Amino acid sequence: MHRIVLLLLVSYFVADGFACTSAVISGRITPDGRPLLWKNRDTDYLENSVKFFKGTKFSFIGIVNNGMKHKMEVWIGTNSAGFSIMNTQSYNLIKNVKDDDDPGPSNGSILYKALGVCATVADFRHFLDTIPKPSGIEANIGVIDAQGGAAMFEVSYYKYVFYNANSLEDAPNGYIARTNFSFSGDKDEGAGYVRYATEDKALSSVAISKDITPHWIFSNLSRSFVNSQLGIDLRCGNFNVPVSSGWFVDQDFIPRNITSCSVVVQGVKKGENPDLTVMWTVLGYPPVSIAFPIWLKEAQLLLPSLYKYPIGSKVTPFGAKVDALKEKVFAFHQGSGTNKYFNWELLYNKMNTGIIQRLDPIEEKIVENAGYYIDRWRDKNRINSNELQKLYDELSEYVIEQYHSLFGI
Repeated sequence: MHRIVLLLLVSYFVADGFACTSAVISGRITPDGRPLLWKNRDTDYLENSVKFFKGTKFSFIGIVNNGMKHKMEVWIGTNSAGFSIMNTQSYNLIKNVKDDDDPGPSNGSILYKALGVCATVADFRHFLDTIPKPSGIEANIGVIDAQGGAAMFEVSYYKYVFYNANSLEDAPNGYIARTNFSFSGDKDEGAGYVRYATEDKALSSVAISKDITPHWIFSNLSRSFVNSQLGIDLRCGNFNVPVSSGWFVDQDFIPRNITSCSVVVQGVKKGENPDLTVMWTVLGYPPVSIAFPIWLKEAQLLLPSLYKYPIGSKVTPFGAKVDALKEKVFAFHQGSGTNKYFNWELLYNKMNTGIIQRLDPIEEKIVENAGYYIDRWRDKNRINSNELQKLYDELSEYVIEQYHSLFGI
């Protein structure tokens, strides 16, 4: 009886505990030739922030759990060499794991260590070759670098399998998508097959036209309400009032109630200054949040306070606003298990007044305003610190004003 209960708990943990959606996208299928690294993070640690670190060889910024319970862990980040890395937990690489073992206990610490010492995809491959075994890793780890490198590693305790996103053999469509299973692992084991099918179909539909940008990813993946197994897209209108109640069940969509953030690292072309790498960050539940560009440049001084963890508080200033909106979306609390129901009508509706619909032009404005500076800096191949401070101030003020104006928070 005890074992049955434990297995049920493990099953629930696998489904809802650490389940992410991700992609490594080669520069050969982006409009500007720059690679992208995307992660939608699902976790039990819902309060996240951006933090600066001084590594062994390279400085870096990354997404961390607020309070830093595990101080040497990062879940997606980029360093001063232009090397960027993320992971998704895999659940079909390690065999004969004890029921009470924590799957992939070293995943976050490996990303932290790699950001401090690696400059290229090749460096990370060497890093994996030389770290002590068993590594404590069970993950799909995506990386990009400032030389145009883009790759996915399926990593277990003793070995890994390498997939090159720039290779026609490994990535015929120019991208490598992963959720919570590995192709080199046990067939039909693991998790996230429905989410994988959703993202793979979406990415393949635009790979040929080279229309994949950070904003496209946030709009079409991070805030996707397609369930590929059911063959539905909630945006079709059949799930809104008056056709339905406007409520739906949170099951196998890419954004979920356990999503803590969505991040796209936009890399640089070979020969460009690695400082130009942008970490576009959607903090909190993506459907009620917006993207904000963050750079490593002088992050120890200039990192926007909206996205930093304030000592003495559980949540960042911007995270508090996102959480307030999310609570309205998941507002049904009558009995156990009701956290699975969400108010789709509040997020998206036929009157065009849903939270997603109201925030989309706000995010477009942020992309437009940031784009002006990004183009200037790319032309000069360097970031002007005064302009960066000005941009952060302008965008932060704009975000605060818009959330207050639209939602009173």
